[in-house]
Amino acid sequence: MRKALQTVSVLSLLMTIVPSVMFLSGAVELAQVKLLMIFATVVWFAATPFWMGKKVSS
Repeated sequence: MRKALQTVSVLSLLMTIVPSVMFLSGAVELAQVKLLMIFATVVWFAATPFWMGKKVSS
C-alpha cells in the first residue's frame, strides 16, 4: 500500500509541473492548466499524509 501511495504522490507532483510546461509551449489553455493543477494538488494532499513520516517496517 505504501508503494502505491508513493506512486500516486509522485504522479500528482508531476501533474503540477507538466501542465505549466504545456501551457508555455502553447499546447493547452490556461483554464485546463488550472483545473489539472488543482486536481493534482488535491490528490497529492490526500495521498501523501498516509505514507510520509512513517517508518518502514522491514
